[in-house]
Amino acid sequence: MTGVLNGIRVLDFGRYIAGPYCGALLGDFGAEVIRIEKREGSEDRWTMPVGEDGTGAAFMQMNRNKLSITLDPAAPEGREAVRRLVAVSDVVIANMPLAQLKELGLDYETLEKINPRIIVFMNSCFGSVGPFAKRPGFETIAQGMSGSMHLTGDGITPMRVAVPANDFGTATFGALGILAALLERQKSGRGQLVETSLLHTALNLSDANLIEEALLKKDRIAKGNRSWHSGPSDCYRTKDGWIVLMVIGPGLFKRWARLMGEEKLWTEDPRFATDQLRGDNGEALSIRHQQWCASRTTKEALAELEKAHIPAGPIYSLPQTLADEHIKEAGFLEEIDYPGLPKPAPVVTTPVKLSRTPGKVHRRPPLLGEHTHDVLTRIARYTEAELDALRAKDVI
Repeated sequence: MTGVLNGIRVLDFGRYIAGPYCGALLGDFGAEVIRIEKREGSEDRWTMPVGEDGTGAAFMQMNRNKLSITLDPAAPEGREAVRRLVAVSDVVIANMPLAQLKELGLDYETLEKINPRIIVFMNSCFGSVGPFAKRPGFETIAQGMSGSMHLTGDGITPMRVAVPANDFGTATFGALGILAALLERQKSGRGQLVETSLLHTALNLSDANLIEEALLKKDRIAKGNRSWHSGPSDCYRTKDGWIVLMVIGPGLFKRWARLMGEEKLWTEDPRFATDQLRGDNGEALSIRHQQWCASRTTKEALAELEKAHIPAGPIYSLPQTLADEHIKEAGFLEEIDYPGLPKPAPVVTTPVKLSRTPGKVHRRPPLLGEHTHDVLTRIARYTEAELDALRAKDVI
């Protein structure tokens, strides 16, 4: 396939989400991405199993457009295979702490000596500097330290966000950093280290809350789905489901009050004179809008809100999300066949659209070690006898 990144070769040692999804994004735009796993498969291959062989749901999304080889990079013969591949590659993805990278010989200082043009994307939970630098960690730990779990839920028990936004955000930041490093390499001829961390991403997503706290000392606590800073902004039960509504700004608030048939009642009340006051006194606004929703179906409520130009949407269960006509027509999901699945998997397509050179899913996720022979003979220039020796020592 041709694409923006055609001719760029990526070695993906990533695990779970941040590293693998970064590689998937690069693969969507044409990079040749080689997924390198242990002989028994990386842990993330088997998470949320959906296939006959145990292949997981997340693996379907994170590893489209990739080749797969099995390799033990800790073995001396495995290190030699890595050396050969790095010498003819452009990018190495490895999301693990620095100490583990050095132990495996995948740190930037080691790989730069093999190939001065190599770009290494390194990701960990906490970053490479500071007292937590050597600790392992996952997405939810970063959520907890960023303050976002404290601000989510009922104000009594901290609540994690159910989707791994920091993992996906980190993957996206990593892809951005790699693209910037590739552009810089065109000028200097040299690669560099691209580093992210889940905690740094989580702090980015929480930064407005942190700034407010540092300057105003609000010490906010969670209050369900209501906004602190505007209103009515909340989730509401209809006769047959739920909707979410967001009213921000005086224009929207006036339209909402008019829709309620009570424009003067709300717009002339000093408790609701500004967005912040509407957030501070949002409970009354939520109670009124809940009364309005209770007599309407979801379809009826959304139709009236759309006519009034007020942002709102349905709150779906997972089956409803899969059945939604807008999601289907917009092409946000693409069904991909994979051996052993009961039916094609709905994989989310490339989340950014380019008008002339779009990214796309052009290859299903790979079977474990499906391309080991091809990659090691075609790219690393191993002979059949050398491959037999690697197999005999359980290196591949």
